[in-house]
Amino acid sequence: MKADIAAVPDVQGTPEEFPQPKRLALIVSKGTLDQAYPPLVMATTAASMGWEVAIFFTFYGLDIVHRDRMPKLSVSPVGNPAMPPPMKRVPVHIPTLVGALPGMKSAATKMMKSWMEKANLASIPELLEIANELGIRMYACNTTLNVMGVSKEDLIDGVEFAGAPAFLDFAGESDVQLFI
Repeated sequence: MKADIAAVPDVQGTPEEFPQPKRLALIVSKGTLDQAYPPLVMATTAASMGWEVAIFFTFYGLDIVHRDRMPKLSVSPVGNPAMPPPMKRVPVHIPTLVGALPGMKSAATKMMKSWMEKANLASIPELLEIANELGIRMYACNTTLNVMGVSKEDLIDGVEFAGAPAFLDFAGESDVQLFI
């Protein structure tokens, strides 16, 4: 399946219009659905602008590039004060405690997926495919693979392996570094 580059958020201009290539280093340590979108959208947008981009997946962030876990990423409504009300016409936020009730995680995940679909935003698998096509370097943290019980074979194609020192070399030379 070839990813649709048009699914990348709209970028004003073309790579030729940007004066010089820049570098973006992203460290991703969270593995929920709502935490997977920001780094992937940022990375694919930067790469489509001609930037050199590398993403370092560590700890729970490894779930985003894990073959079996990635399709099951979910939203955790517990302790998430930014969770909007489920019905737009009723501006009442759900108390955090309600998020712990059975079925709420599934409902929050379904709600977010529907918002992303309505916004015509690519899915996580599509964004990862686009990232590969755009030449984004994706690294799994060697140190946390064992800690998180992840083997190299568990990860999707296109993921490379690096330790923190190697990624820090890239990040130190980058124009923008983000920890997400």
